[in-house]
Amino acid sequence: MKRKLTIAIDGPSGSGKSTTARMSAQKLGYTYVDTGAMYRAITLHILNNNVPMKDKSQVVKAAAEVQIQFTRTGDRLEVLLDGKNVTDKIREPHIGKAVGLVSEIPGVRAILVNLQRSLADEGGVVMEGRDIGTRVLPNADLKFFLDADIEERAHRRQSQLAEQGVELEYETVKQELIDRDTRDSERDESPLRAADDAILIDTTNLSIEDQVDLIVQRVREKEAQEVTLHE
Repeated sequence: MKRKLTIAIDGPSGSGKSTTARMSAQKLGYTYVDTGAMYRAITLHILNNNVPMKDKSQVVKAAAEVQIQFTRTGDRLEVLLDGKNVTDKIREPHIGKAVGLVSEIPGVRAILVNLQRSLADEGGVVMEGRDIGTRVLPNADLKFFLDADIEERAHRRQSQLAEQGVELEYETVKQELIDRDTRDSERDESPLRAADDAILIDTTNLSIEDQVDLIVQRVREKEAQEVTLHE
């Protein structure tokens, strides 16, 4: 029987990693896990319940109490927070601004890393985030790191927000991305960086379809190698 692999996809906001990971999982028949959605869901819970963001012990306690689940409706991955669908709410701009503060708390990351690892135990998973290849799944069968220049990422993010009915100036979006990049790459706990053995993909001039094709091809090649090794 062909063994299903564990695939790690990392990269900054606007690199195309979320859409690429989701579509790659669909093509491969794998489970897609959006770890960023987990951090966003916890951030939503914290803001809704007025948990003081600067009180890290209270934030960690709140994170330990919530239940996060994924469910699929057609081609859409729904995020459930304590049984309630929060798929759209976690994408609102105020969540995006606050999630970086929550995600840099070691206790929060420890809780979610354990959950994320359990989701990948049996393989057949495409997991995307910012520390999947370096921290969550350091032994993943394949690791990819997607990136693009800041101008392209800002345009993508601005378009994404517009589709959600949120109109922001390009320079505002760009500065928010720069700020998030700085927080993610400079934090002490699991900073954003490419794993030493990651396959680097510059998506600046690539379509989503191109990105998906590249990843699926590499996974199929790896699957074929696994079959040969075990024959």
